[in-house]
This record gives sequence, C-alpha cells and structure tokens, in this order.
Amino acid sequence: MTDATPRIRLLLVDDQQLIRMGMRMVLEAQPDFEVVGEAGDGREAVAAVARLRPEVVLMDVRMPGMDGIEATRAIVATNPESRIIILTTFDLDEYAFAGLNAGASGFLLKDAQPAELAGAIRAVASGDAAVSPRVTRKLLELFGPQLPAAGGVPDARPAASGTATAASARLATLTEREHEVLVAMAEGLTNSEIAARFYLSESTVKTHVGRVLLKLELRDRVQAVIFAYSARLV
Repeated sequence: MTDATPRIRLLLVDDQQLIRMGMRMVLEAQPDFEVVGEAGDGREAVAAVARLRPEVVLMDVRMPGMDGIEATRAIVATNPESRIIILTTFDLDEYAFAGLNAGASGFLLKDAQPAELAGAIRAVASGDAAVSPRVTRKLLELFGPQLPAAGGVPDARPAASGTATAASARLATLTEREHEVLVAMAEGLTNSEIAARFYLSESTVKTHVGRVLLKLELRDRVQAVIFAYSARLV
C-alpha cells in the first residue's frame, strides 16, 4: 500500500488510557488505518468526531459522565457519516445492544483478536455491519423485546398505531424478493446462505440488501434486523 492510498480514519474512545494505547499500537500496525484521535469519555468523543470526522469510532460503553450509549446517539444524530463500533467486555451485554439500538454499526469484545478487530473496522467503513447476523439475532432475541426503537430506526411495534402505519408504509415499498431478503437477514442468514436459499448469486443478494436499506432508510444491516424484529416479521 502506498502513501497515496486512502486510510480509514479512526477515533478511539475509552476512559482507560492503557486500553487506548494498546488499541492504537494494534491498529497503527495496519497500513490502511490511521488513528486520528482519542477521547476519554462520551462528551470528548462527540466533540472529537465533530472536529476530526473519523470514518470509524471505537466506542467504550461504560464511561463516567456521558456514557457510550448517549455518545453514540449524539454522534449518529449530528455526524451520521462516522460509523460506530461498540466495545464491550461481555458478548451479551445489554449495554452493547443498547448501543446498537442507538445507531452503532456493530459491537466487539474488548479482547477480540487483532485480525477480528481490523476486519470489523474495514466492514463498517465499507457500510456493512461489524456483528455477524447470527450474533445479532441472538442479541435481539434476548434483549429486543425490552428495548424501544432508537437511533433513527423506525418503531414498528403494533402498540403504536401511527408508527406501525409508518413502518407498514415503508415495508410496502419493498418488492416481494426484497421482503424475503429482509426476513432472511432477521433470521440470521448470511449473504451466502440467502443466495443459496433463493438460488441467487451473492452479488444479487448484496444488491437486494442495499435496496432494502435504501427503501427503509436504514444505516446498515444491524438496523435492518432491528427493524424486522420490531415489525414482528420474524
């Protein structure tokens, strides 16, 4: 990779300096990453994103003052082009899911292997999600019924007739195949598994996924799954 090749700009957010130092060392070893800043709490993170415009933010959840959930919500509202990966200690942490529901594009364990961390960053920077569909499904099954929709994800729950109508109107814009792809994503299928189910090429599935996100006005695959669950499609 040459110096002229664009690098993915990263912001590290954690209240422990040693953790930030460790992540910086790991990430700066990658030729396509550039750590442009650090923040020790949510308020610093919001200000840093506005100033530095990173492509990906690695966000701790539990921090003093403004925590990672509120910071994620604020960043998504004001700088939606910056994608957020929630960092958590436990793989089924309700706070991590709340971060996804606030608009983050995925979550990772803090002890993730360097290759996994790098892969997640590249996936999020390219517009995908950093949570596998199967893990997303598991999180939603455990915590989805307890949480309200947030972070720009339409609340499609039947309990609120107005929002349910709005969600139904969005769903009505999908073709039959796009609806099937949305349900398959919510069931935890990967693109290759969706392709096999419907006898499609993976490139065609990616096209359908992109159209689903566009029509439903969702940021990424994580929000599509949340939408499908809140709309009771699965």
